[in-house]
Amino acid sequence: MSDKTLRRRIIREKVLQVLYAYEMNPEGLDATIQYISGEIETEDGKEFALDLIRKIVRYKAELDQLITENLTNWALDRVALIDKILIRMGICELLHFSEIPVKVSLNEAVEIAKVYGTKDSAKFINGVLDSIAKDLAEEGKIYKTGQGLLDN
Repeated sequence: MSDKTLRRRIIREKVLQVLYAYEMNPEGLDATIQYISGEIETEDGKEFALDLIRKIVRYKAELDQLITENLTNWALDRVALIDKILIRMGICELLHFSEIPVKVSLNEAVEIAKVYGTKDSAKFINGVLDSIAKDLAEEGKIYKTGQGLLDN
Protein backbone atom coordinates (compact mmCIF):
# COMPACT_ATOMS: atom_id res chain seq x y z
CA MET A 1 0.00 0.00 0.00
CA SER A 2 1.46 3.37 -1.02
CA ASP A 3 1.89 6.23 1.44
CA LYS A 4 -0.89 8.17 -0.28
CA THR A 5 -3.26 5.17 -0.13
CA LEU A 6 -2.47 4.66 3.55
CA ARG A 7 -3.00 8.35 4.29
CA ARG A 8 -6.36 8.31 2.48
CA ARG A 9 -7.41 5.20 4.44
CA ILE A 10 -6.58 6.94 7.72
CA ILE A 11 -8.49 10.03 6.59
CA ARG A 12 -11.53 7.90 5.67
CA GLU A 13 -11.36 6.30 9.12
CA LYS A 14 -11.38 9.76 10.69
CA VAL A 15 -14.34 10.75 8.49
CA LEU A 16 -16.15 7.63 9.73
CA GLN A 17 -15.47 8.74 13.32
CA VAL A 18 -16.78 12.25 12.64
CA LEU A 19 -19.93 10.96 10.96
CA TYR A 20 -20.54 8.46 13.77
CA ALA A 21 -20.25 11.27 16.33
CA TYR A 22 -22.55 13.39 14.15
CA GLU A 23 -25.19 10.63 14.21
CA MET A 24 -24.99 10.61 18.01
CA ASN A 25 -25.02 14.42 18.33
CA PRO A 26 -25.82 16.46 15.19
CA GLU A 27 -25.22 19.69 17.11
CA GLY A 28 -21.55 18.84 17.69
CA LEU A 29 -20.49 18.49 14.06
CA ASP A 30 -18.34 21.64 13.86
CA ALA A 31 -16.40 20.81 17.03
CA THR A 32 -15.84 17.24 15.90
CA ILE A 33 -14.65 18.40 12.47
CA GLN A 34 -12.21 20.85 14.08
CA TYR A 35 -10.80 18.14 16.34
CA ILE A 36 -10.38 15.60 13.54
CA SER A 37 -8.97 18.09 11.02
CA GLY A 38 -6.32 18.93 13.62
CA GLU A 39 -5.21 15.28 13.40
CA ILE A 40 -4.83 15.31 9.60
CA GLU A 41 -1.37 16.48 8.58
CA THR A 42 -1.74 17.66 4.99
CA GLU A 43 -3.89 20.42 3.59
CA ASP A 44 -5.14 18.22 0.75
CA GLY A 45 -6.02 15.55 3.32
CA LYS A 46 -7.99 18.06 5.39
CA GLU A 47 -9.71 19.32 2.26
CA PHE A 48 -10.69 15.79 1.20
CA ALA A 49 -12.01 14.93 4.68
CA LEU A 50 -14.05 18.12 5.00
CA ASP A 51 -15.43 17.81 1.47
CA LEU A 52 -16.45 14.19 2.08
CA ILE A 53 -18.07 14.99 5.43
CA ARG A 54 -19.97 18.00 4.10
CA LYS A 55 -21.25 16.15 1.04
CA ILE A 56 -22.39 13.15 3.07
CA VAL A 57 -24.25 15.41 5.49
CA ARG A 58 -25.73 17.48 2.62
CA TYR A 59 -26.84 14.48 0.54
CA LYS A 60 -27.75 12.13 3.40
CA ALA A 61 -31.39 11.71 2.31
CA GLU A 62 -30.36 10.95 -1.30
CA LEU A 63 -27.68 8.50 -0.15
CA ASP A 64 -30.09 6.76 2.21
CA GLN A 65 -32.65 6.47 -0.58
CA LEU A 66 -30.09 4.70 -2.76
CA ILE A 67 -29.23 2.37 0.10
CA THR A 68 -32.91 1.61 0.77
CA GLU A 69 -33.52 0.81 -2.90
CA ASN A 70 -30.71 -1.74 -2.78
CA LEU A 71 -31.62 -3.55 0.42
CA THR A 72 -33.36 -6.87 -0.06
CA ASN A 73 -35.77 -7.81 2.73
CA TRP A 74 -34.06 -5.35 5.02
CA ALA A 75 -35.06 -1.95 6.40
CA LEU A 76 -32.56 0.92 6.53
CA ASP A 77 -33.10 1.40 10.25
CA ARG A 78 -31.95 -2.19 10.83
CA VAL A 79 -28.60 -1.63 9.12
CA ALA A 80 -25.76 -1.19 11.62
CA LEU A 81 -24.75 2.47 11.91
CA ILE A 82 -21.10 1.86 10.97
CA ASP A 83 -22.23 -0.08 7.88
CA LYS A 84 -24.67 2.66 6.92
CA ILE A 85 -22.02 5.36 7.24
CA LEU A 86 -19.48 3.38 5.21
CA ILE A 87 -22.03 2.77 2.46
CA ARG A 88 -22.88 6.48 2.43
CA MET A 89 -19.17 7.28 2.13
CA GLY A 90 -18.78 4.88 -0.77
CA ILE A 91 -21.80 6.23 -2.64
CA CYS A 92 -20.72 9.81 -2.02
CA GLU A 93 -17.30 9.09 -3.50
CA LEU A 94 -18.93 7.41 -6.51
CA LEU A 95 -21.18 10.39 -7.19
CA HIS A 96 -19.19 13.42 -6.07
CA PHE A 97 -15.47 12.63 -6.33
CA SER A 98 -14.62 12.30 -10.01
CA GLU A 99 -10.91 11.74 -9.31
CA ILE A 100 -11.42 8.58 -7.20
CA PRO A 101 -11.79 5.32 -9.14
CA VAL A 102 -14.95 3.28 -8.48
CA LYS A 103 -12.90 0.27 -7.39
CA VAL A 104 -11.01 2.35 -4.84
CA SER A 105 -14.20 3.71 -3.26
CA LEU A 106 -15.71 0.22 -2.98
CA ASN A 107 -12.51 -1.38 -1.71
CA GLU A 108 -11.88 1.29 0.91
CA ALA A 109 -15.39 0.93 2.38
CA VAL A 110 -14.96 -2.85 2.55
CA GLU A 111 -11.49 -2.70 4.09
CA ILE A 112 -12.53 -0.17 6.75
CA ALA A 113 -15.57 -2.35 7.53
CA LYS A 114 -13.23 -5.23 8.32
CA VAL A 115 -11.73 -3.12 11.10
CA TYR A 116 -14.75 -1.23 12.45
CA GLY A 117 -17.76 -3.36 11.51
CA THR A 118 -19.09 -6.77 12.49
CA LYS A 119 -17.83 -10.04 11.01
CA ASP A 120 -20.48 -9.75 8.25
CA SER A 121 -20.09 -6.03 7.54
CA ALA A 122 -17.51 -6.25 4.77
CA LYS A 123 -19.53 -8.75 2.75
CA PHE A 124 -22.78 -6.82 3.31
CA ILE A 125 -21.23 -3.45 2.37
CA ASN A 126 -19.56 -4.94 -0.70
CA GLY A 127 -22.86 -6.38 -1.94
CA VAL A 128 -24.86 -3.19 -1.40
CA LEU A 129 -22.21 -0.87 -2.84
CA ASP A 130 -21.60 -3.12 -5.82
CA SER A 131 -25.31 -3.12 -6.63
CA ILE A 132 -25.55 0.66 -6.23
CA ALA A 133 -22.43 1.24 -8.36
CA LYS A 134 -23.83 -0.92 -11.17
CA ASP A 135 -27.19 0.90 -11.06
CA LEU A 136 -25.53 4.34 -11.05
CA ALA A 137 -23.24 3.35 -13.93
CA GLU A 138 -26.19 2.05 -15.98
CA GLU A 139 -28.04 5.32 -15.31
CA GLY A 140 -24.97 7.32 -16.41
CA LYS A 141 -24.61 9.00 -13.01
CA ILE A 142 -20.98 8.11 -12.34
CA TYR A 143 -18.52 10.58 -13.90
CA LYS A 144 -14.85 9.81 -13.49
CA THR A 145 -12.09 11.90 -14.99
CA GLY A 146 -8.37 11.41 -15.23
CA GLN A 147 -5.99 8.80 -16.50
CA GLY A 148 -7.06 5.24 -15.74
CA LEU A 149 -10.45 6.18 -14.32
CA LEU A 150 -12.69 5.77 -17.32
CA ASP A 151 -12.71 1.96 -17.38
CA ASN A 152 -14.20 1.59 -13.91
